[in-house]
Amino acid sequence: MDLDTFRALLTDEGQAVLAAVRDRAPATWPATLTALRWDHSAELVAAAIEQVRLRGEAEAKFGADAQRMYFTRDGLERASHREVAEYKLGRVLDEIGVVFLDVFHLGIGADALALGSAHAVTAVDSDPLNVAVTTANGEALDPLSLLWIQQQERTAYRPWGEAVFIDVLQRAAPDGSDGSDGTQGCVPSLPWALDTVRGMGTGAIRLSPELPYESLPEGCGADEAEWISWEGEVQEAVLWWWYGEMNPAVRVPRRATLLPGGATLTGRGLPDPAVRPPGRYLYEVDAAVVRAGLVAEVAEDVDGGVLDGTVPACVTSDAAYATPFATAFEIIEVLPYDRSGPGTLLRDRGVGELTVRQHGCAAEAAELARTFAPSGAGAGAVTVFLTRVAGEPALLLVRPVAEPLDVPLAAEDQDGRV
Repeated sequence: MDLDTFRALLTDEGQAVLAAVRDRAPATWPATLTALRWDHSAELVAAAIEQVRLRGEAEAKFGADAQRMYFTRDGLERASHREVAEYKLGRVLDEIGVVFLDVFHLGIGADALALGSAHAVTAVDSDPLNVAVTTANGEALDPLSLLWIQQQERTAYRPWGEAVFIDVLQRAAPDGSDGSDGTQGCVPSLPWALDTVRGMGTGAIRLSPELPYESLPEGCGADEAEWISWEGEVQEAVLWWWYGEMNPAVRVPRRATLLPGGATLTGRGLPDPAVRPPGRYLYEVDAAVVRAGLVAEVAEDVDGGVLDGTVPACVTSDAAYATPFATAFEIIEVLPYDRSGPGTLLRDRGVGELTVRQHGCAAEAAELARTFAPSGAGAGAVTVFLTRVAGEPALLLVRPVAEPLDVPLAAEDQDGRV
């Protein structure tokens, strides 16, 4: 959708087309498209259908408000979940407490609108479509927001506020991938973003959720790097700068925060967790904890170790502990991965319905999906982890841990470690 088409969507004609599409079932859209094109341009009708489709998808992030908002495909995919944006606003209020903010790169304006609900915000973007979409969303959701939106080249704008927030989006690599470490090919460039925030002294940079802690920019001087997940999926990484002197020689402290519950884990300076054989329990560590490089903290909390040094998401222990940072399973059986027929071992055990969770064995998981066939009526449903044990692929048959856990952590231990 281009800028002219979006502007047309905001007119009385565009709103009428949007309402006509919204009130039809998706199965009737082809007929609706044909009928509407007698009186309206094909581009406008197609944009309305796409907008209704995007609003439906956006409800997972924005709830009922999505039906009043406007989206582009790229903007929706990259937008912060509403609760993630509100969580970050809470950190700004509690730990920075500034009043005047500058926000760079808008997308659909999710972060800028959240910040504008409590601060005076100048939002800057060079893309006129981003500016138009953010403006429309601001008028739809919060017309009294303290948000000023400017279309201007980011590198030419001189921040005037007390803190600066920059959304560094990542371009796809020429081969179609997202880059190796989440810092390559960023828009705007990461060096410019770092210089801008360090020049201000306070603020944040939103980075790709694919960024692992090993790829943090050396000498960036950030006070903290935080990975935020929503229902187990990493949403983004954020570099934070608070008030005070920066020390680029100090390794950036790391944090993992899990939403919607709000559990947060910080590093304790532990060495890499030990590699050990499978115990009675398997812990699937939240992806934000893995990205933040805090698996050792979880392993220590459950008196365990990892199954393989290259697969940090799988921690094992001989006891069941309550931890918000991993999902616990009881290991029923450990099977070697038989490349000649991986499905046979499972069918021989009466497995009829299989749920596969793979960590570090993508090729083997694809082979298992191809060769496994249900064993017939009456067979059981099983969850299997396809991962590596001491360097070799293995199948771990598991079941959820029944509540209450056998050996829950004491409340004081949880409080002291979270």
